[in-house]
Amino acid sequence: MRLKLVPDKTNIDFFSKIKVIFSISLFMGFISLILFFVFGLNYGIDFRGGTMLMVQSEKEVLISDYRDILRGAKVGDTSVTEISDPGAKISSGMLDKNRNIVLIRIEQADGENAVQNDNIIKVKKILAEQVINIKFLQTESVGAKVSKELIQKGLVSVILAVSAVLFYIWLRFEWQFALGAVFALVHDVAITVGIFSVLGLEFNLSIIAALLTIVGYSLNDTVIVFDRIRENLKKFRKKPLLDLLNLSVNETLSRTVMTSFTTILALASLYILGGDVIRGFTFAMIWGVLIGTFSSIFVASAALIVLGVKRDWSKPNTEVGTQFTNKS
Repeated sequence: MRLKLVPDKTNIDFFSKIKVIFSISLFMGFISLILFFVFGLNYGIDFRGGTMLMVQSEKEVLISDYRDILRGAKVGDTSVTEISDPGAKISSGMLDKNRNIVLIRIEQADGENAVQNDNIIKVKKILAEQVINIKFLQTESVGAKVSKELIQKGLVSVILAVSAVLFYIWLRFEWQFALGAVFALVHDVAITVGIFSVLGLEFNLSIIAALLTIVGYSLNDTVIVFDRIRENLKKFRKKPLLDLLNLSVNETLSRTVMTSFTTILALASLYILGGDVIRGFTFAMIWGVLIGTFSSIFVASAALIVLGVKRDWSKPNTEVGTQFTNKS
């Protein structure tokens, strides 16, 4: 028996409150920008520069003890994070053998790279003296110059991705569809960045990768809906645009819900069992799937109502921007 999350035929009026929903979406995007400029982002070492040490101790050492040791080293701002592996606990049924692994982040020192190297040597020496049988599993360093380049390249990559989407949709559909798709993508990325800003989650290169993946996922959803809208535009030439959009979204609703549901199931498993290393990435992906599904229906499709879509391109469209008139 096939699993059905949505009946074969639905008749949900998605656009009965489109003015309210569209206004909320615009407000959320605006607030996200305000949060970004007010609170900023909690940039990781990838973007701030610095060093990350992954260490493991034979016996459990409190996070507060690590912090006291590092404070005595006087190497600038440091942070200590415990790494857990929930999957190991479940699969082995025993205590997690990796629970004594921690990540130590050391801020980029002012001056030459030699200063940062001296700080790393100093930290390793003090830890080796004060923590019994400590092991240094991994050491990663990013210079200040490299971190600035990564910020620039990350921003450029997102802008290029959105621009490529604009060009692709413009070729495949019409310019109204292209603007609607790009508006939805900007909406998704802006709100995701706003969530990271207000929650103070670490923002690093893996989150940039998540944002680019969100762009692809949201676009995939949007193109499916747009394809059905274009088919129905040719099939129902006399049907009002709002009714046609509702029909198109309802016809693709089962596919949209099933795809989003199965994707979130996989991502939820990674979030719960994947440990701290990929938790930020999976959180961004889960949020991106949810907001991307929302925007493909209520943002991209609603933009077509504002911009207007003509059946006959040989005649001017006098209804552009007037489709909200009788909707609350």
